[in-house]
Amino acid sequence: MPKPLHELRERLLRAGVAPRHVRRYLTELADHLADLRTDEVRAGRSRADAESAALARLGRMDDLAKAMIEKRHFQSWCARAPWAMFSLAPALVLAATWAVALFILWSGWQIFLPGADTPFGTGHYRLFDLPNIYFQFGKAIYFFAPILVGWGIGVVAARQRLKAIWPALGLVLIALIGGASKVQAGRAAVPGGFGHIRMSFSLAPSMQDGYPYGLIHAAILLALAALPYLTWQIQKAIRA
Repeated sequence: MPKPLHELRERLLRAGVAPRHVRRYLTELADHLADLRTDEVRAGRSRADAESAALARLGRMDDLAKAMIEKRHFQSWCARAPWAMFSLAPALVLAATWAVALFILWSGWQIFLPGADTPFGTGHYRLFDLPNIYFQFGKAIYFFAPILVGWGIGVVAARQRLKAIWPALGLVLIALIGGASKVQAGRAAVPGGFGHIRMSFSLAPSMQDGYPYGLIHAAILLALAALPYLTWQIQKAIRA
């Protein structure tokens, strides 16, 4: 891609144009530029002169950028409603993922431990026994969900060249929700709820020893979830 088109791409992304529209627009411009370059070469110009003439005929980069930026329907939802895309949407994705993890816990409880009061700490399974694999799979989904959602926030923010404020708020929110979450499962401990399973949220220090495990967990989740986005920011700073 010629340097002016690369600069145009970055300009459009920073202005909030959705990546799919930027990709299609630049493909069309690159094809048109190739046709113009071919015309100039056939007219007897050198390759360097043909490239310059083709770019001049293509139009000013300011005008090409303005044609996309001024059309609101080309704007991404991250630019239109960043508060929703980096708070509400990640929270809903996290909730849906946790719902899958809790369903695995509940169904495994019904299938493998139907008479147990709780699915936690009751079975003595070997590493590769099916019940252990089933429960560990659900546990992995539960624990890694905030990290994966955070990675998704970082990828979206990097693709759309967003300022750090919105992805940072989204990452902190997801980390706090993840750190505050607790799951209880037991016929006696949770008489109601979804199949005797309940989720609660608290960042308060433990009543037993006073340690703020929720905040510590949230800090660990934030560090892991923000790692890809921070890596991209560092690479961008080095290239600049």
